[in-house]
Amino acid sequence: MSIADPYRRSGQLDGKCLCGSVGLHIDGDYVAAIGVCHCSNCQRSNGTAWGAFQASPDAVRITGNVARYASAPFAERVFCPVCGSNLWLRDTDAKDAPYEFMPALFPEAADFPLISEVYSDRAPAYASFAGDHRRVTRAEYEAKNPHVEGDMP
Repeated sequence: MSIADPYRRSGQLDGKCLCGSVGLHIDGDYVAAIGVCHCSNCQRSNGTAWGAFQASPDAVRITGNVARYASAPFAERVFCPVCGSNLWLRDTDAKDAPYEFMPALFPEAADFPLISEVYSDRAPAYASFAGDHRRVTRAEYEAKNPHVEGDMP
């Protein structure tokens, strides 16, 4: 059983970037819970921890133009080319990889609980998260994900 299983939902969610040029529409399966990451790539990309919830690729419809950045050999980060809002992170190695959406783009996601924190030992003092959720250190994450080359200092 996955930590996300109790939070699996099916339904509709609509979101948009800061300027409204990009619309994000989910009609299908998603996880109504947030995971955060404190690796250096996520911190540099977002200015703090990266937080996201997952949606099934067949449930997602995007309107408007987006820009893509290959932030790793196996993943891309997507943003609005007009206002710069981070939109999602997605594994590019697997066609069926879920979208990992930024929660603040979707009003309903404000109620999603935090269920996991990756690279928890790399969290800066200003971004420590309280509460009862799964915490995974850099060493623990990289031991299970050999495709990750390592967190940069």
